[in-house]
Amino acid sequence: MLELRPSCEHCNTALPPDSEQAMICTFECTFCTHCVEMVLHNVCPNCGGGFVPRPIRPRHNWKNGNDLTHYPASDKVVHRPVDPEAHARLREAVGDKPPARR
Repeated sequence: MLELRPSCEHCNTALPPDSEQAMICTFECTFCTHCVEMVLHNVCPNCGGGFVPRPIRPRHNWKNGNDLTHYPASDKVVHRPVDPEAHARLREAVGDKPPARR
């Protein structure tokens, strides 16, 4: 079950469960679209992978209790701003490889 973390790990912008600005990597590292595009350049600073839009969990119990009420979003903030120099080295190592080839 996805945690649906409440904010961007870099800039700490709020990313509520219904945010269309939330992006995640395969390990659920969570960043806003602005940071993914402008700061990270689609390279996760924690694993080197790429990002995809985070799914939005339904608010309403449409079927079998699969909703925010039964599976609430996390309230645990993970705020660890990216070190620009370390990220530049990681981006250099990753090169132009698309996420599927990293």
